[in-house]
Amino acid sequence: MSNSTYILDDKLLASSGARFLNYILDLLFFFIVFMMIIFLLGILIGLGFTDLGIWMDNLGDFGWNIIAIVISLTYYLVMEGLFARSIAKFITGTVVVDENGQKPDFATIFKRSLCRFIPFDALTFLGGSRGWHDSLSHTYVVNKKALEEEMRMFQEFNLIGINEVV
Repeated sequence: MSNSTYILDDKLLASSGARFLNYILDLLFFFIVFMMIIFLLGILIGLGFTDLGIWMDNLGDFGWNIIAIVISLTYYLVMEGLFARSIAKFITGTVVVDENGQKPDFATIFKRSLCRFIPFDALTFLGGSRGWHDSLSHTYVVNKKALEEEMRMFQEFNLIGINEVV
């Protein structure tokens, strides 16, 4: 068997339009998750956990920003850590991979997720197809079907000339 390693081709990168749609959809899903958590907290307060209500009233802007960051970080860590895709990426048919077209490890996803909090990161992919959270974490967002086809062709090409064992 060949020792060659697949290296991602830039033609597979998701378009700026797909990246923008991913951003908008993920923002929408973040908002839905955030509202569900607030709703559940409201139910708990209604059930008699009044200290929780007092705590929420005293959070202030900084406290709510920290909660939003934790929810966002958790969303991306769980989704991209387990599936290499957020909900938006499932919808748009894109996936996060490393330079070899493989699912990134958890540490890489964690780094990628933290990089999302760099100011203006959300706008960086508009100038090209890779944003700061991609380049700093050495990840790529690509079209999933095109990647699978490209990897299949790569594997088949590597099998040329290898004797079959009967």
